[in-house]
Amino acid sequence: MPEPKDTASLTGADNLQRPPYDPALRTTRKPLIITGTLVSRVDDTPHALRSHDEGSSVDRKGSEVKHPKEHPEKLAIEPNPNLAYERWDEYWRKVHGPKFAYEEPGSTSHMVLRYDQLHRLPSGPSTYFRPPYRAMIDTAGKLVSDPAAHVPKFARPKWDGLAYIAYASEADMEATLQDQDQYAKRIIADEQVAFRMVTREICEEHILIPSAQHRDAFSLVKIHKRRQDWSRDQFQQHMLHKHAELLMSKAATHTYVRRYAQLLNIGSTQKDPEGSVIDSMSILSFASVNDVEDYLLTSDYATIEADEAAASGEVTEFWTAVNYGLINRLLPELATERL
Repeated sequence: MPEPKDTASLTGADNLQRPPYDPALRTTRKPLIITGTLVSRVDDTPHALRSHDEGSSVDRKGSEVKHPKEHPEKLAIEPNPNLAYERWDEYWRKVHGPKFAYEEPGSTSHMVLRYDQLHRLPSGPSTYFRPPYRAMIDTAGKLVSDPAAHVPKFARPKWDGLAYIAYASEADMEATLQDQDQYAKRIIADEQVAFRMVTREICEEHILIPSAQHRDAFSLVKIHKRRQDWSRDQFQQHMLHKHAELLMSKAATHTYVRRYAQLLNIGSTQKDPEGSVIDSMSILSFASVNDVEDYLLTSDYATIEADEAAASGEVTEFWTAVNYGLINRLLPELATERL
């Protein structure tokens, strides 16, 4: 890896919390504890149409904007609805992320082993608009002459991203998030600026295919809910063993997938009506969006998806995300030991 520049100019930057600047690297084959926090962004969508946490979507004084549709100009993150998505995407990575990685006097982020932000990419494959993407043509095989009359209906996934944060143990997670005011007060306050809702589930991470450098550009995030006649444990065991073995047995997986991990829901840090009904998540990483598209079009993936559907209680929500790694103290990444 190239020699890093002088760190004096990086004071307060998240670069200091990952290679090549942070030399405190370690590795493990034990399951890690993950706060797999799904997030939805602050915008002017009425609360009745998209869930929100009480106290979120605040104004410049830190008070909740009760009716953002009527008063979008009051939202602290961006008063202009036309800029809301771009401003939020930038704020999460460039403002909120460094705040989380930063170490206040008397505080530490060093129990955080990895912090990745996965920002949903609307142009990538999702449950509601998946490849192949075909030209819109008329009965004569020509492109439609009135495209304005044929704009496809847009369906927005429930979540806009995933904060994927790893700890060695639940004790380390609690010591970081609950015992330090930096996180328990000031990071929570910043979440209320950026996010209308966040889930609070605690997950156990099982890495099935480790990443060579943990710098993969894109991920496919899949949110799983079990069929009604299965227990959570039964579903998780199926996904972790039978389903994972099926996925890893396919040639297409080894052609396209750079990393594969399952996050098994084992609890919550607080009341969590949205996160508590999620049984697990699958995170598959790729080098390019084209690789995501091509993987989903293979017969191998059709077999994988059929097995997933048979174990699920409803259609699995999935979407493509851009990966941003802010903290990483885990290199080389190893596959989790199989029990």
